[in-house]
Amino acid sequence: MKLITTLLLLISMNTFAQSYADLIAKHREAYKEDFIKDSHSPLQKNDLQNLHFYEADSNYKVLAAVELLKNEKVFKMPTFNGSSSDYYRYAHINFSLKGKAIQMTLYRSVALSTNPIYKDHLFLPFTDETNHKETYGGGRYIDLDAKEINNNHIEIDFNKAYNPYCAYSDGYRCPVPPEENDLQLAIKAGEKRYTGEKKHHE
Repeated sequence: MKLITTLLLLISMNTFAQSYADLIAKHREAYKEDFIKDSHSPLQKNDLQNLHFYEADSNYKVLAAVELLKNEKVFKMPTFNGSSSDYYRYAHINFSLKGKAIQMTLYRSVALSTNPIYKDHLFLPFTDETNHKETYGGGRYIDLDAKEINNNHIEIDFNKAYNPYCAYSDGYRCPVPPEENDLQLAIKAGEKRYTGEKKHHE
């Protein structure tokens, strides 16, 4: 009996890994499609072969406790082209990853919050120890939605971390991840370094 239980457990774990990998694969296909649909995109269809990703790993999907921040002033988040964008700090998130307790900050864009379509959009830019080696040197981003906060918790999936447009081309106003979101560990999940030639966006 014990053997059967163990086998069933292994099968169900395997199915979960399989279906999770499928979900991430679908997410990445949609991500690539968006480059082709977006008229302001830095990449064309033949550039997509130069996009690379870590294998899906559900260990990098975490449930984070959310602590909403009150009375935050708008600040200027620097961008890679020397300008800045207006954001405010929306919440602290706390979770454990690879045995480390981590705190990060979620941000809200002032410009996007005035647009009904993006009013709930939350921005999680970060840097980690893979930057300049396996991933883009300027860090990566994760998009979240304030409606995903449930019982003061939100799911953070680093498998969905993606590169800013500045990883593929200059001339874009990509926010520089603030120092408070610099992680002292290697996040081997999400998008890797682009291997195509960097473009010049007018």
